[in-house]
Amino acid sequence: MRSDEIDWDLLRARAVEMMERAYAPYSGYPVGAAALVDDGRLVGGCNVENAAYGVTLCAECGLVSDLVSGGGGRLVAFSCCDANGERLMPCGRCRQLLWEHGGAELLVDTPAGVLPMTEVLPQAFGTEDLAKVGPRETDPHA
Repeated sequence: MRSDEIDWDLLRARAVEMMERAYAPYSGYPVGAAALVDDGRLVGGCNVENAAYGVTLCAECGLVSDLVSGGGGRLVAFSCCDANGERLMPCGRCRQLLWEHGGAELLVDTPAGVLPMTEVLPQAFGTEDLAKVGPRETDPHA
């Protein structure tokens, strides 16, 4: 899908809506994310912090969970924002999540403009890398 075929205003508005649902009592930094799925659905997520900081969930985690629990599919376009509605670049962990569920063709709404995942996560690691090695037999008693 081409960037000019995406309703970016709608996607950004959905990201803002999701940001308003964020649970961010520790950082005070709410984040919302929204994406278009290849079947036309919109999915979304917000960050959910935790007193044990390491188990905090990024907005992209919620978005991917929404995608999978809603029937799956492939992400086509993605946008993420902060409390001011400004576009955010996903962190490295979240870029990997987006790659897994959108691949090289996923369009990402970044502070520098709309970019394909190949520019957001160059030389990405994916399922094809796992397939090069194949499953390995493991001996739990070794």
